[in-house]
Amino acid sequence: MSKATKEKHAASEENNEVESAKGFLRWIEIIGNKLPHPFWLFVWICVFIVVISGITAYFNVEAIQPGTGENITARNLLSGEGLRWFVENLVTNFAHFAPLGLVLVMLMGVSVAEQSGLLTVVMRRITYATPKKVIFPVIFMIGAMGNIGSDAGVVVVPPIAAIIFMQMGYHPIAGLVAGYAGATAGFTANVVIAGTDVLLAGISTQITQAMNPPMEVSATANWYFMIASTLMLGLGGAFIVRRFTIPRTKHFAGMDKVADFAQQDKALSPEERKGLKNAGISVLIYLVFIALLVVPPGAPLRNPETGGIVPSPFLRGLVPVLFFLFAIPGYFYGKATGAIKKKDDILKFMEQGMKNLSGYIVLMLVVAQFVELFSRSNLDSILAIQGANFLEATGLTGILLFVLFIILIAFLNIFLGSGSAKWAIFAPVFIPMLAQLGYSPAFVQLMYRVGDSITNCVSPLYVYFPLILGWIHQYDKRLKIGTIISLLVPYAIVLLIMWILLIFIWYIFNIPIGVGEFIYM
Repeated sequence: MSKATKEKHAASEENNEVESAKGFLRWIEIIGNKLPHPFWLFVWICVFIVVISGITAYFNVEAIQPGTGENITARNLLSGEGLRWFVENLVTNFAHFAPLGLVLVMLMGVSVAEQSGLLTVVMRRITYATPKKVIFPVIFMIGAMGNIGSDAGVVVVPPIAAIIFMQMGYHPIAGLVAGYAGATAGFTANVVIAGTDVLLAGISTQITQAMNPPMEVSATANWYFMIASTLMLGLGGAFIVRRFTIPRTKHFAGMDKVADFAQQDKALSPEERKGLKNAGISVLIYLVFIALLVVPPGAPLRNPETGGIVPSPFLRGLVPVLFFLFAIPGYFYGKATGAIKKKDDILKFMEQGMKNLSGYIVLMLVVAQFVELFSRSNLDSILAIQGANFLEATGLTGILLFVLFIILIAFLNIFLGSGSAKWAIFAPVFIPMLAQLGYSPAFVQLMYRVGDSITNCVSPLYVYFPLILGWIHQYDKRLKIGTIISLLVPYAIVLLIMWILLIFIWYIFNIPIGVGEFIYM
């Protein structure tokens, strides 16, 4: 395709309207597209939180923290003290916002691999060698399992999925949506024990120690169910990709880039082969080096107190480990192919990655304030506690209680980001309550994890939602929040139904949910 033809095609796409969703998704798209740009959306939400904090503080709105009995009262941010706190902490809130640092560091490493051409060639080889029926569920499962590196999967999987989809002749936005949905809606699932298992099990054990008799919830308490969940998410995600995502995205702008990929020669050049060989050798050496820092007893990246790997400095520091895993082979590949002629070219590659993130960085300024204001006002804890009190007051039991519990958690998860903070509120209420009905603490934790994961993908307040927005706008700037959410809603709805059915199967047949753990005590 000539340059003039591409420019004409791009101009035509800019002027054409985006093909709309249909039915229920169309209403979501219409309502969502009336929302302002996410920056202004978060600004107004921050203003709303400040005003509500003043009203709730005036009326002495409060809640009792389950377990500790602490009285949590609404804190007035619409005051002199609130203003002083905001002015003194605005920069700190932004600079110390954990997702920002994770995204910047992670994508600088990915940029080296991408800009050098390594990522494209590797994805091309994988795509041509893997049947299409298998690759969709694999992408989704990898996204879900990305939680072993905390939030690294949310950052890494979507752009890689976009390249894979382009290699297959599909729109890259379909890959971005699928990769993002897998890494967010399936955040809690994994085939290995991850940090989420350890963090939530620690909170659960703290509650169960006060029970009679005392109990312990181990990190493997939900392992078997989460392995099955990972497989289920792969199959369900692949169905949604084929049924909803690909048909919607084929009319979006950016298909000319897919055509460019389709015209590429499948055979590798001698330089590319040499580059892949050098990159592979560098990866092998690097992985051996990391293994020496992790595997031997007493290795420096093991937990210095327990000697274990979960949790450990290795898992907490997985982002820098992954940074070098992308950057090092990207450098050796670029040197072999000529993409990197001098070491300063690496800096240019990382700078290019940061240019693509400029909109995300600006947006994080106000997102960080939203998170801190919500927490500072205590409205997040009060909302979660009152939600728990409502559920307890229903008096429901059995499947109806399970479904309502999961839906309530999923709803609150749209507004409250921290999974561990919510569990610290819900665990003291529901672990003892359901234990009296004969249900194990591990099972209560399992249901919580489903609800706490499934709506991550559709929440515009999720801290990584601006990231997917920025990626999509690299291909089609016409797409607004409503259109993006309408692309993600099928994942939340279908996967939630599948997850509830999976729980129902486990419940009926009383299958072990983890090592030594069942639904019933």
